[in-house]
Amino acid sequence: MVKLGVIGLGKFGTNILNTYKQLERKGLCKLVSVCDINEKLLQEQAKKYNAKPYIDFKEMVEKEELDGIAVATPDPFHKEPVIYSANKKIHVFVEKPLDITIEGCVEMIEICKKNNVLLQVDFHKRFDPFHIAIKKDIKEGKIGNVEYGSCYMEDKIVVPRDWFPNWASKSSPVWFLGVHFFDLIRWLIENDAKSVFSKGIKNKLKKLGIDTYDSVVSTVEFKNGAVITFELSWILPESFESIVNQGFKLVGDKGIIECDSQYRGTRLCYENSGVMTYNSVFINENKDIMGETVYSGYGIESIADFVYNITYIKQGCKIEDLRKSELTAFGEDGLEVTKIAVAVHKSIETGKEEII
Repeated sequence: MVKLGVIGLGKFGTNILNTYKQLERKGLCKLVSVCDINEKLLQEQAKKYNAKPYIDFKEMVEKEELDGIAVATPDPFHKEPVIYSANKKIHVFVEKPLDITIEGCVEMIEICKKNNVLLQVDFHKRFDPFHIAIKKDIKEGKIGNVEYGSCYMEDKIVVPRDWFPNWASKSSPVWFLGVHFFDLIRWLIENDAKSVFSKGIKNKLKKLGIDTYDSVVSTVEFKNGAVITFELSWILPESFESIVNQGFKLVGDKGIIECDSQYRGTRLCYENSGVMTYNSVFINENKDIMGETVYSGYGIESIADFVYNITYIKQGCKIEDLRKSELTAFGEDGLEVTKIAVAVHKSIETGKEEII
């Protein structure tokens, strides 16, 4: 039985809790403990998910015999719990980004290797069935050599303004959104970034007292010569039909692939509401025959993958053997994505192309 703890119980932490409890009902793991510095939230989540509450993650690590810990704290606060857990021989699952510094990523990777523990990053776009099909076609050469493309990922303004007002200024649309597509593209074309040129705008959010970029546009050259543009923002109006607008295009010398990751085919509008769309392939909620809530979708599968990987390790599988999986994102993947994000911000500041 895989014994688990969760640090950070907000929106993404709740997705992790739902996944673990669902796997617990199947006998695949046990949600032992939860941790958050917000005591009210901590007590609510601990009661709802029947787990022991801790304010201090170090106390939780010391007192509980855990096989794995999921870290879902805000972007700048991943490193300390990851390193502390790894030094206690506990496998670690980290919400993206791995860290907002290259040095932090390297330190986490080295300590996890030293302690022979799994360091897994939640880049859930790899688990999207549409993206898996696209990767298969690219790998089979159907598009040929990828020459250029573009991506866009845009949140409604409610995300930085209402969801994360206390730490949005310590993040950016690059860290919160861009890292998803940085990883997706490098995963799809199996190549790392070479250089980046970026422009960023601070306007609307700064007027609201949140000192971060409204939007960032970056052109990234990959080592195979492909040039991809990334358009990132989190200031879409509240009336937009979905929390996130996203998609991408890749053009090769034999073909083109386009994917609208936001509009999956269903649009609706009710009284007293605007137009809305579903993205049930991300997280879908249903009921089983016993009346239990069942979650499905790639947003759940990417979290469950960590539990499966720990199970394999407990059965004698080596961490290096897990790299045969095309879906799992490891610490090294997190490092390559952070290299791009760091270069993006540096390019905005210098006004020059930055080599990665």
